[in-house]
Amino acid sequence: MRCRLDCAIGVMAKAPQAGKSKTRLCPPLQPHQAAALSAAFLRDITENIVLAARLQPISGYIAYAPAGEEALFEGHLATATGLLLADGSPPMPPAVEGFGRCLLHAIQTMLALGHPSAVVLNSDSPTLPTALLARAAAVLAQDGDQVVLGPADDGGYYLLGMKQAHAHLFADIAWSTGSVAATTRTRAAQLGLEVVELPAWYDVDDQTALQRLLEAAASPVIGDGLLPYAAPVTAAALLSIGLHAWGLDLAAE
Repeated sequence: MRCRLDCAIGVMAKAPQAGKSKTRLCPPLQPHQAAALSAAFLRDITENIVLAARLQPISGYIAYAPAGEEALFEGHLATATGLLLADGSPPMPPAVEGFGRCLLHAIQTMLALGHPSAVVLNSDSPTLPTALLARAAAVLAQDGDQVVLGPADDGGYYLLGMKQAHAHLFADIAWSTGSVAATTRTRAAQLGLEVVELPAWYDVDDQTALQRLLEAAASPVIGDGLLPYAAPVTAAALLSIGLHAWGLDLAAE
């Protein structure tokens, strides 16, 4: 293992495949359209990480599962994006179950590669402001064993970063519920870890969130003046599948 100075950001992802990708968006999308949108998200998110790396020392990865699907990511990622398996298969503490095993696996692998800090990032937020990725890396570059948390509007989180693989942060979590971020804060407090929180953002994982994505250009500045990432590949994908990027009212369909 060589010592590195860059923060690792791993996007938790599955390869884009019809019938397996973004299934909660079907309807209104058809399975092949949802897969195309998933592929666009991956490209925009990894390109966004490349952009953030101009602001802070960052390396980008896709933390994927299951094994054997590496080739399905070809052509869908920014140049120099690494691939690492995060299927939760290594031995884990008994309280770490479900998706938590995959998240912890990703953190362990990125730290084992020599990165001083590691961040897990969702694959559902193509317009996440670049500044938030850079801010997460900057927080983790500071002294101390703090944790950085990016809470999602639905009660989960879009980002979680740390300097050590704290398994307790993934223990006894009711994944895919509105209590994930709150429970993670509790776990961090139990470990005596400072939690630095980023502004909330949203996941595009259902029709309501898709509508929000389509309307994003109407209010381009949020919170403390952050600009959403333009997500040009996602915008093109929405147009190509018949959704007029940045404007169609799904309720009228």
